[in-house]
Amino acid sequence: MSVEFLHTMVRVSDIDAAKRFFCDGLGLAEVTRYDNEAGRFTLVFLASPADIERGGGVPAGASPTSLNIPMIELTWNWDEKDYSGGRNFGHLAYQVDDIYAATQRFADLGVTISRPPRDGRMTFIRSPDGISVELLQKGKPQAPKEPWASAPNIGAW
Repeated sequence: MSVEFLHTMVRVSDIDAAKRFFCDGLGLAEVTRYDNEAGRFTLVFLASPADIERGGGVPAGASPTSLNIPMIELTWNWDEKDYSGGRNFGHLAYQVDDIYAATQRFADLGVTISRPPRDGRMTFIRSPDGISVELLQKGKPQAPKEPWASAPNIGAW
C-alpha cells in the first residue's frame, strides 16, 4: 500500500489574521489559493519554503494534490465566525493509490465510512479518537462503483 501525507486542514475565522500568523510569524508561504463563490469559502494552502524547495518548487496552476510537500490548508468559511468546541481543526489528508481498496480496508477493520468514495475520488473516516481523516485518490478519480456509489454519508466528516 502506498500512502502520502498531503495536508492538515484548520478552519479560520479571519483569513488575513491567519495568514499573518502562519506566513509572517511562522514563515510559511502561500502555495495555492482557491476561492469558491458558490460555496462561500476560500482554501489557502501553505508550506515552508524549505519543503517547497525540497519538493522541486510549485509550478503555475499546480493543484495541492499534485505537489509532494506537506502543507497546512486554511479553510475560511465566509459566513461562519465562531469555531467553538474544537471545530477549527478539520482533518488530516492522505493520498492513496486505490481509493476503493483503502476504503474497504478501513471498512474491514470496522471503521465507519463517514463519507464514502461515491465519486471515486474522496473518502472521509474518523480515527478511534474522532480525528477526521480524508483519503484522496492519487491521480484522476476512479469510475464510480458499488457498493460505494450509492452508499450514504454516516455521521459527520
